[in-house]
Amino acid sequence: MIGDSITDCGRKKPEGEGRNDSLGTGYVSLVDGFLQAVYPELHVRVMNKGLSGNNVRDLQARWQEDVLDLKPDWVSVLIGINDVWRQYDLPQIVERHVLIEEYEAKLRDLVVRTKPGVKGLVLMTPFYIEPNPEDKMRAAMDRYGAVVKAIAEEQGTIFVDTQQAFEPVLEHIYPAALAWDRVHPNTTGHMTLARAFLNAIGFAWNGAK
Repeated sequence: MIGDSITDCGRKKPEGEGRNDSLGTGYVSLVDGFLQAVYPELHVRVMNKGLSGNNVRDLQARWQEDVLDLKPDWVSVLIGINDVWRQYDLPQIVERHVLIEEYEAKLRDLVVRTKPGVKGLVLMTPFYIEPNPEDKMRAAMDRYGAVVKAIAEEQGTIFVDTQQAFEPVLEHIYPAALAWDRVHPNTTGHMTLARAFLNAIGFAWNGAK
C-alpha cells in the first residue's frame, strides 16, 4: 500500500511491516488488522510504503524499488492530495505544483507498468474533508479524483471513492473534528478510509468466503 502521509502515518522505515506500530497508525494498519482478525488463515502480508509529502512524481521516482522489486500480488495506491494541496498552500512555488495533465499521465504510467505483474490493483482517490463541493480545493480534488476513476475504469482496477466515503460522516461531524487541516484525518477518518477500502475489495465482515 503506497502513497503520501495519509498512508505513511508514522510507519516504520524502510520496511513498513513487522510488529507493533510498524504499519503506522492509519488506514493501512486498520485494514491489516481486519484482514488478520477475520481471515487469519490467509496469512495476508501487508507492507506500508507511504511517504509523507509525496506526490505522483515522487511515487514514479521510487516505484521500481518500493513496488516492482518487491513483486507484490496486489498494489494499492492513494496519491494526489499533495499534488493538489501545494497549488493552494504554496501558490508561489510553482515547481511543487503537479497539474492535472501530469498527474493523469504519471498515474496511468504506474498502473500500466504494474498491472501485468500483479493479481490486482486498487486505486483510491485523493480527498479533502470539506462537505462544500464549491470550495476551490475540494473542487480541484474532485477533478483529480475523477481522473483516478477514469484510469480505474480504463485499466480494469478496483476503485475506491474516498471522497464519497466521507460524505455521510460529514453530514454529522464537522470537518475540523475529523481533521484539523481537512487533510490528515483522526482515527474516525482513517476508519472511514479503511471501511471504504475493505468494501471495495469484497471484504466480508462476517468472514464468509
